[in-house]
Amino acid sequence: TFKIRKTGPLQNYPSMYPPTGYYSAPPQHQSYPTIPGQNISAPTPSYSTGPPSQPYASIPSSAPPSSNAQYIQQPFQQQQPPFAPPGSYYGQQSYQAPPAQLHQQQHSSLALAPAPIHPNVSYLSAPGSSQHGTLSSSQSPSTPGAMTTQVGAPLHQYSSTPPPSSTALQPRYNTSAHAQITATVNGKGMSCLFLLPSGDVDQPPSGTPTASVHSSPGHHQAVNVLITLCRTRLSLNTPLALLQPFPNFSQLSAALGGLSGVPELEVEALRPVNLLQERNLLPPRPLEAPEPNLSPDLKKVNCSPQTFRCTLSSIPQTQALLNKARLPLGLLLHPFRDLQQLPVITSNTIVRCRSCRTYINPFVTFLDQRRWKCNLCYRVNDVPDEFMYNPVTRSYGEPHKRPEVQNSTVEFIASSDYMLRPPQPAVYLFVLDVSHNAVEAGYLKYFCDALLENLDKMPGDARTRVGFLTFDSTIHFYNLREGLSQPQMLVVSDIDDIFIPSHDSLMVNLKESKELVKELLTSLPAMFSQTRETHSALGPALQAAFKLMSPTGGRVTVFQTQLPTLGAGKLQSREDPNQRSGTKIKFVITFYRILCFQGNPSPLLCSSACISKYSAGSVFYYPSFHYIHNPAQLEKFQKDLDRYLTRKIGFEAVMRIRCTKGLSIHTFHGNFFVRSTDLLSLANVNPDSGFAVQMSIDNSLADSSLACFQAALLYTSSKGKRRIRVHTLCLPVVSQLTDVYIGADVQAVTCLLANMAIDRSISSSLSDARDALVNAVVDFVSAYKSSVSNLQQSGLVVPAVMRLFPLYILALLKQKALRTGTSTRLDERVFAMCEFKTQPLQQLMRMVHPDLYRLDNMSDQGALHLNDSIVPQPHLLHLSAERLSRDGAFLMDCGNVFFLWIGKSCNEMFIRDVLGCPSYASIPPNMSHIPELQTPLSERLRAFLDWLQDNRAFSASIHVVKDDASAKATFFQHLVEDRCDSASSYSEFLQHIQQQMSK
Repeated sequence: TFKIRKTGPLQNYPSMYPPTGYYSAPPQHQSYPTIPGQNISAPTPSYSTGPPSQPYASIPSSAPPSSNAQYIQQPFQQQQPPFAPPGSYYGQQSYQAPPAQLHQQQHSSLALAPAPIHPNVSYLSAPGSSQHGTLSSSQSPSTPGAMTTQVGAPLHQYSSTPPPSSTALQPRYNTSAHAQITATVNGKGMSCLFLLPSGDVDQPPSGTPTASVHSSPGHHQAVNVLITLCRTRLSLNTPLALLQPFPNFSQLSAALGGLSGVPELEVEALRPVNLLQERNLLPPRPLEAPEPNLSPDLKKVNCSPQTFRCTLSSIPQTQALLNKARLPLGLLLHPFRDLQQLPVITSNTIVRCRSCRTYINPFVTFLDQRRWKCNLCYRVNDVPDEFMYNPVTRSYGEPHKRPEVQNSTVEFIASSDYMLRPPQPAVYLFVLDVSHNAVEAGYLKYFCDALLENLDKMPGDARTRVGFLTFDSTIHFYNLREGLSQPQMLVVSDIDDIFIPSHDSLMVNLKESKELVKELLTSLPAMFSQTRETHSALGPALQAAFKLMSPTGGRVTVFQTQLPTLGAGKLQSREDPNQRSGTKIKFVITFYRILCFQGNPSPLLCSSACISKYSAGSVFYYPSFHYIHNPAQLEKFQKDLDRYLTRKIGFEAVMRIRCTKGLSIHTFHGNFFVRSTDLLSLANVNPDSGFAVQMSIDNSLADSSLACFQAALLYTSSKGKRRIRVHTLCLPVVSQLTDVYIGADVQAVTCLLANMAIDRSISSSLSDARDALVNAVVDFVSAYKSSVSNLQQSGLVVPAVMRLFPLYILALLKQKALRTGTSTRLDERVFAMCEFKTQPLQQLMRMVHPDLYRLDNMSDQGALHLNDSIVPQPHLLHLSAERLSRDGAFLMDCGNVFFLWIGKSCNEMFIRDVLGCPSYASIPPNMSHIPELQTPLSERLRAFLDWLQDNRAFSASIHVVKDDASAKATFFQHLVEDRCDSASSYSEFLQHIQQQMSK
């Protein structure tokens, strides 16, 4: 159920304030000013990879007369067809002109006229509609520079009976509607007839330029899209020649693209979709990021969307236009992700803008060989002499070919100017819970085994240092100084006044004391195997860890299995099932907030998650962990630990985000500590964490055709090198609302709204955050209907590019982080919140809306051929039980877990060849692996699973779920389009949105 609308949307509006600990820039914050007297308005010279000097000129939907364009407004009137020979079919039929309001309201500058009707042509209503949108030509003005576009009134249903006579205009094609656009620009004429076929098209009348347009439901939707594109995107400065016949839609799109910058994908992006009528919305494969409308040279060097992604790939010129679109403007950043190819630059001079300190990048403009203009603040800078030499080509005088200018992602080896102190070594401290509950769960042995196996694989060099600390009701330190015959345990029982018993032997050089470290890890599980200590002094253990790490910094890894019951930070259980759906979640405890360094507290997340939050750390959660009773969790723990111990790491990092003049940062989201307006402090940085940033438009971008964003991450590598990783993203600036919608990234919008909703639930309430998400959908659909859509029909109409937006929001509302009800434990809710705040976009989207595939009927159609193996590519299915069948097998990819659901009547050959079981009944109830069988079906399935695993950092566990097993409830709760636990189904959610729009 949904409450009455009572809160503002999740937008950059004053009604939404960031929670405590999150930075929100002051309203009057300005971008970097230019130096007084500095001329930044010099004309931009020609440069092969630079931005265009002027934005595209476009025709607004309603514009005043000007010297170079005349918009002729003609009243609606009934006319005879332009051509109708005596005795033709048209003359024998009665014609009733429909109301003119359909186009008159949306196209005030367009004249309307009925279209000609050809003999022997069946004019039938489009599916779900009684009208066809048509266009017709009329006399165009001969005034140079004038342009008119005529739109014909919709055709009602006509008789399909052919006339008994007159074959003068016997057509050679069968169609249900057609449309013709006539335009005159600079004295050049353009005329194109669009055929909207209901069946096969043989050949149009001789001399008539044609194109086929496929659209469903209702061909009039495609006509309206073409009208909108032609009206808003034609350049008046471009002479238009007569369009030649186009036998297919792709050629038409190519022609429109060449004349007015409208590629085929943009036509599809603007196609109106009525969500109440269309049910098959998912593409066959997971969505890709939209491609910005940039020149080929800029596209080639732009930043990868997996690293840097914007919610709008076309930036609105003004904040007013952004507000009108009712979509958030923000960035999704994955700055330290693993890269196969990363240009590393060693140079004594790192070229940066003297004003805003932007790093030189592919989107700057070289005025000549000695000057370049910043693409963020537009200041003109000098090119240093050293930059004139290109280390790649080993030549002089070509600064525009340097690696920094040819790659949007680069890494610099920093000089001493970027160091406040010598780079720290890699330092690792492990804080281990050894209470009775921890020993009973059995994690300690598997941790020690994993660390022993990966001891030489941990990032570091000869200076790497390690230390160990265990705790129950007391704190145990370990002396591992080189020269000892065996490790020494030092016990501190005074937990109220914690102190360090030794300052030079607890954190030791790994290379020098490796044998002692190995001996400790070998004996540690047996040392506490018989313990009966049930208390936990987590707080004092964290205080001790803080004192140990203060001189150098490093990474602290905390393993925890129960509530802290002794010393500072002790807590009482708050797990009341009746309060799980409470409206307020507050888990920032002052004590744990002060101790903000890298940690992995689990499962006490409600109080200690902030430790990782303010130190740029990460959280791992294993509910009901037991090494015997829960083998699936054990396997996941081992795989996660292997990745965690060996993944790349950066120490003492800071990250700054810069943007084009006129844009500013509104709010940050993620794990960090805000040091200044645009500077984040990251104690550690890892390749598996993402960040989100809300942006606002302070000043108009009308003078710019491009907007750029740059993220610079300064860190110390595990080898003790100071490095700077720089990412630069370039996007076009647009002035039309249709262009804003064309560039909308529905997945990035969903992920940013998820971050904003999590913050709202913490600072305000869970119900407030849920209402805000619903309002985001209501506001967007209302804005599109009132501002862009040409359709006067009932229902929920959205552009095709955003057709999944309501579905994604419903899926978000059903996630553990934001759903209501009493079935979600507090720790589970908080862990889900932590994941939403730190996961990169691709992983987050799998968690929000899992991918569902059918596996028992996989074919080789569209399969990938990788490394001598065939990887099937089954189509995506909607997350609804009606898409399942008892005779099939279905795989659900939830990001961190796979569910393989086996129907009761599934083909026994599939069960035998994939699972190695003779029948459905013989499948074990807790099967958590796919055996490696030498059968073609098994090899194909495992190749597909391996391909899916390669696209994520942490390995996902797999659960085989039988149709009659109790575990299938977990599988079915991910079918977000169905009703579950008092949560609405997708159809009910759409009806609720429609009701909210009518209020």
